[in-house]
Amino acid sequence: MISSNDFRPGVSIEWNNGVWRVVEFLHVKPGKGSAFVRTKLKNVQNGNVVEQTFRAGEMVPQANLEKSLMQHTYKEGDQYVFMDMETYEEARLTAAQIGDRVKYLKEGMEASVIRWGEQVMEVELPNSVVLEVVQTDPGVKGDTATGGTKPAIVETGAQVMVPLFITVGERIKIDTRNDSYLGRE
Repeated sequence: MISSNDFRPGVSIEWNNGVWRVVEFLHVKPGKGSAFVRTKLKNVQNGNVVEQTFRAGEMVPQANLEKSLMQHTYKEGDQYVFMDMETYEEARLTAAQIGDRVKYLKEGMEASVIRWGEQVMEVELPNSVVLEVVQTDPGVKGDTATGGTKPAIVETGAQVMVPLFITVGERIKIDTRNDSYLGRE
């Protein structure tokens, strides 16, 4: 159990038949009446965001999430096979379980798999990945009226906006959180 006074961004709680992560919180002490904690909670399973108010000091069950480091070994059909780096057990996950970051997943990549009991809640990829550009238009000298970027497709099939000087075959670093180009490798 965790007190609502101890809420911080990133804390996971069991509430309303699911696992919710605190995104924002505000401790309010009005001049008249008792204090309360206004929170913004995100459902870990489906991504829904709700605002909820708790009484100050209200006890809420804390979610017991297990985080394990796993390596993506291969893709079989529509399932992605991960191997636990400590126990060498395999786990098969679908693209829906991995989320929209699946477009950056490459064989041999390590990821953190977060479970609640036996259920996979979330897969966290590294914040940045290095991938090879497989398709992009050649940059035309002096063509910077559009902000100086062009679309490029990387080896996993993801499309990223890159500067005009990037060519096919170059390895680029991409931020997986916001799909942005970070630099060349």
